[in-house]
Amino acid sequence: MTSNSAALPWWQSLPADYYQHPFDTALDRSDPLKVLATAAVDQVARTALGTVMALALRPSLATPRARAIERARLSFYTPLAGADADQVYIAPPTVPVRTRKASSWGLGFEDAVCERLSFDSPFEPLNPALREDYARQDRNRRATALYIRRPLGKPRPTLIFVHGYLLDDPRLNSRSFCLPWLFRQGYDVLLPSLPFHGPRAERLHPYSGYGFFAGGLARTNESMLQGVSDLRVWTQELLNRGAPQVGISGLSLGGYMTAMLSTVESRLAFAIPNSPVVAAADMAMEWQPLGRLMRRSVLTDGWTFPELRQSMALHSPLSRPPRLDANRLLVIGGAGDRFTSPRFVSLLHQHWVGSQLHWFPGNHLLHLQQGRYLRLMKKFMDSNVNPDSLHPPSSTRA
Repeated sequence: MTSNSAALPWWQSLPADYYQHPFDTALDRSDPLKVLATAAVDQVARTALGTVMALALRPSLATPRARAIERARLSFYTPLAGADADQVYIAPPTVPVRTRKASSWGLGFEDAVCERLSFDSPFEPLNPALREDYARQDRNRRATALYIRRPLGKPRPTLIFVHGYLLDDPRLNSRSFCLPWLFRQGYDVLLPSLPFHGPRAERLHPYSGYGFFAGGLARTNESMLQGVSDLRVWTQELLNRGAPQVGISGLSLGGYMTAMLSTVESRLAFAIPNSPVVAAADMAMEWQPLGRLMRRSVLTDGWTFPELRQSMALHSPLSRPPRLDANRLLVIGGAGDRFTSPRFVSLLHQHWVGSQLHWFPGNHLLHLQQGRYLRLMKKFMDSNVNPDSLHPPSSTRA
């Protein structure tokens, strides 16, 4: 980017074809076989997921009238791209949170209490044109989470771990990211369900997460905002229950939620986005056949890609500075990741000046050398919480 473009917001200064620009990490040179092999696997899996997302979006873009309505709805968000975070992420009111006992089967936690927490999401779409349709999504209005804590004593520092798109099974996330190990090291854990996922998916939806895109890109914008709003309720609830510190991490869409929350929630002890989405419109153009659908339907009648990018920039972490100090921000990315490309992970790290960045030689789903970044995460988390509040560790293996 030139010196002139540096003064422009990212959605204007970033080249329209940035998703096609070459980019490599140090691991591409030091460990090329692992990076290339895992990248090839990711490209196949990405096409499959791109097909699923394109099929979900297609009904909202099927006719000229539907496309015109979608562009009009998206235009509502254009002036909000550079708005203050508090204008975009409306602070949720205090709401009652229900608690009931839940099964910990398959999660891998020992000597732990597992509870199902829930509340009626107070979120209301910013766009008035979507409020009636959004309110009809009954199951999505009930936010839920699994809360895993030690049986006795005060709550400990708590990690909110946010799942990725489609990958909402708490057992999968618990095992894949060694959350029981972190529990043994002194951290309680909260596993929330994102909008339209898991128990929040509507009964007639063909799969968990379908509703995140099925209502069109404008609804996707609102789903992103609802995800952050609900996470703010969870953060407040954990603090109300006595957690001395609350931090957050997540994979992919969960990494995006982690990064977004960091732009509005200063009470977080730490934020660790893992392989995060960073620029939603750019990512969509990279994924096929989703990218072709976008070109043939949304980008018509003079609507340009920079306009599409700006209409979805309101929830990008690139649009605002974080409200956490740099020493509380750690970005993790896979050198072979072709779902959330390293070029975008690097953009987030650059935007978060002074943050830490760690690359692993794997793709979006296969995290080679994961033990290294788990130990890094543990050290990073420990450095940002009160050591007196940590339960003495029972194991150091990861």
